[in-house]
Amino acid sequence: MSEETDKKEHNGKHLEKLTIKELREIAAELPHERALLDMKKEALVAFIKEAKGIKDETPIKKKKHLAKIKMTKPELKARISKLKALKLQALESNDNKNVVILRHQISQLKKKSRCFAVA
Repeated sequence: MSEETDKKEHNGKHLEKLTIKELREIAAELPHERALLDMKKEALVAFIKEAKGIKDETPIKKKKHLAKIKMTKPELKARISKLKALKLQALESNDNKNVVILRHQISQLKKKSRCFAVA
């Protein structure tokens, strides 16, 4: 078999699954002016894609940022005390699932209130 039949077509998805040694071998076959040994895997993949004219088919998805509701320290303290009262009621009624949920919410609010002390 000739070398041409041994070579496989490399598309963008396939390149990212290869090891860095295999990527360096592919990049060594391409004309380059850069030091291939100093390049990291992401840089090698980008270099090979650019040299072969492969376009990324998957665009980078932007995450939607939800607006966070900011509370003042007194509002946090008031919310914690309300949740503690609800937790006591849940304990009296033996609603263990609700107790766990309320305990978690109280813990999260306490962590937020500690941030106010640092700032």
